[in-house]
Amino acid sequence: MKVHLTNLLQNYGQERDDHDVYRDHLRLSEMAAAFGYESIGCVEHHFDPGYSMCPDNTQFLSYLAARTSNIKLQTTAVILPWNDPLRVVEKIALLDNLADGRVIFGMGRGLSRREFEGFRLDMGESRDRFDEAAEMIIRGLEDGYVENHGTYYQQPRVPVHPRPLASFKGRTSGVAMSPDSAVAVGRLGIQMMAFIQGPMRDMHLPMIEQYRQAHRETHGTEAPPPMMIDLTYCHPDAEQARQVATERVANYYMTCVEHYEFGGRHFESTQGYASYAAARRAIDELGLDKVVQTYVDAQIWGTPEEILRKHHERKEIVGEYEPIMVFQYGGLYGDLAEESFKLFSTEVLPELQRL
Repeated sequence: MKVHLTNLLQNYGQERDDHDVYRDHLRLSEMAAAFGYESIGCVEHHFDPGYSMCPDNTQFLSYLAARTSNIKLQTTAVILPWNDPLRVVEKIALLDNLADGRVIFGMGRGLSRREFEGFRLDMGESRDRFDEAAEMIIRGLEDGYVENHGTYYQQPRVPVHPRPLASFKGRTSGVAMSPDSAVAVGRLGIQMMAFIQGPMRDMHLPMIEQYRQAHRETHGTEAPPPMMIDLTYCHPDAEQARQVATERVANYYMTCVEHYEFGGRHFESTQGYASYAAARRAIDELGLDKVVQTYVDAQIWGTPEEILRKHHERKEIVGEYEPIMVFQYGGLYGDLAEESFKLFSTEVLPELQRL
């Protein structure tokens, strides 16, 4: 099993200096390379440091490219509607050269209304923009030039230099948090990524199956194992693990509720986002406390033994998958996060890699 690590770059409560948040994440990322994780990743988010603050994950990863030698570097993800496709191809190709071919290119379409508005974009166009840009970028990374004549992107043919060192087939992924995104990722023939939001069997497995089916129907082969992103906390005492995880995971989820406006009604009237209206209905029907607890319970945290058991249980449900771990979130940082990371890396990581 390939095990990855990614960074959210959250300044929870904006109680710290932004620079300190970055130094904290970079330290753990460099340690991940020493422990033998498959990749280090970073998300892309804008305008809301209390939720996440990395406006350019290729730049973040270029620093780590110089500080490491073997570990892969993954964008989790570049949000295509917010970026010019030509520039995405150029940045990924450049990063791949700086990292000697270690890049995994991950992409997504975005979910936050405030971020679309900040970029002066119509959120209702995101599905079509993503689909057009994704194919354009995938071609560009394979061909070494970018050209497109579509609805949103009119691009005359231009060469890309430096050229990518090798094909990106087998090292491209896409975030899929809705049924239409799962199908889109499957049709593109790339690896699915999902941030865990709720029960695996009821919430995520149906989308994973849609991804697999779309891949099978489009390409005639079986899809790569999905990547699953969890907020992780590891501690030798089960009760301590439960208390810390419950508090800090809940902290993080409440920033999601605020950042994405899960309690709002705009998803119902925004093209391509109808499935996200379920979040508001769940809050209305179950109450926010119950929804938060469901989210907390869906993440994989606990003692090393509990974490391994939960991963075995997940594997029984979905089959092969690749976990992506998040160790810093919701006010969990510094020594507390580092102790959790080291315990996981010494007692859990080797066992997962042997699965």
